[in-house]
Amino acid sequence: MGNQEPTLPAWHVLENSFEIVQQQCESCAMLLALPDNIYELIRNPMRELQVSIPVKMDNGKIKVFKGFRVQYNDVLGPTKGGIRFHPDETIDTIRALAAWMTWKCSLLELPLGGAKGGVICNPSELSQGELERLSRGYVERIWNFIGPDRDIPAPDVYTNPQIMAWMMDEYSRIAGKNQFGVITGKPLYIGGSVGRNTATARGGIYIIVEAAKTAGMDLHQSTLAIQGYGNAGFHLAYLANDIFGCNVVAVSDQRGGIYNKKGLDPTAVFEHKRRNGSVVDYPGAENITNSELLTLNVDILCPSALENVINKHNAGMIKAKIIAELANGPTTPEADAILFDRGIQVLPDFLCNAGGVTVSYFEMIQNFNMLYWEEGEVFERLRKKMAYAYHSVLNASEKYHVDMRKAAYSVAVQRIADAMVLRGWV
Repeated sequence: MGNQEPTLPAWHVLENSFEIVQQQCESCAMLLALPDNIYELIRNPMRELQVSIPVKMDNGKIKVFKGFRVQYNDVLGPTKGGIRFHPDETIDTIRALAAWMTWKCSLLELPLGGAKGGVICNPSELSQGELERLSRGYVERIWNFIGPDRDIPAPDVYTNPQIMAWMMDEYSRIAGKNQFGVITGKPLYIGGSVGRNTATARGGIYIIVEAAKTAGMDLHQSTLAIQGYGNAGFHLAYLANDIFGCNVVAVSDQRGGIYNKKGLDPTAVFEHKRRNGSVVDYPGAENITNSELLTLNVDILCPSALENVINKHNAGMIKAKIIAELANGPTTPEADAILFDRGIQVLPDFLCNAGGVTVSYFEMIQNFNMLYWEEGEVFERLRKKMAYAYHSVLNASEKYHVDMRKAAYSVAVQRIADAMVLRGWV
């Protein structure tokens, strides 16, 4: 192992995420023998909005940014989904993420549909004032497309509670009254929920705990590698190590990774990254590449960063017994088939990372009731939701003799199909 990328196949392939979603929908429709009318509805977004957002920059010039909002399906209730600020954002990525959010809400039995939004921009190149004007400008362009009973955005890649606060305030200004419930992921002082900042990781841990029980795996004797050491990756490492005694032996970011078979201190590694911009060169650990991390001999592998990192090129080299997808879409359909044949259990993204939207739903409930829960109540409600969803998927996997992703699709899509029939849509 070393600093240079080894002669391994590419660890990240560029594929159209929405085409993958449609492949997954087709496979699910065949499994459930869905009528053609239902299949046509579930494979296409219901509504899309593309907007131009003029922003006055600090130099006095106007710059126009492109933004999106996709509401994929609202048969179960108002749509819900994050907003991304990213320089490489595309409408197809937003469509795919909105679809996954639809399945996620259905799988967790939340009375919500799925949506996603995005703006093509590089937040690191914007001043605080420019970022605020862009955030408010985005809401000004989509405000009549969203609302507490229509579509409720949340933070996602390169957005945060402060941006959510600006967006909520702008919507409230336009509506002429406080509307805390229009946005989730807000700061605590203005309607946020305790536990939201760790919810995605905590939900993932609850799924891993249930999967370990099923596999007869003792987490205190297990090893874990995490690709992607951002907010979710760090909190997963911390919770796995601190609460469940799991030995975190490798983590990585976009510059590379580190490995120590004796284990890493998650908090110390995160502090090293904060100071140096990367986990690379952490004292007492060996530098490795992202390719090498994915194929380490560990019990649990957690891809927490990019799409399509586990693909047909490297799926045959994966050694982990369990893959817990904290990222969206990290495994391609070709890789799923290879991993299933090899007996490796993949805990699919829209099950494993559903903790974030679940606690966002809790935040909505608290906003509507103007009554806020203590942290312990939030976590216990989340644990019950995640455990129930896991066993629903496991039962479907055993019933249909399919992998956990196809099983998760079958549970989520069947609920949506049933709701469409009951509402007379088909």
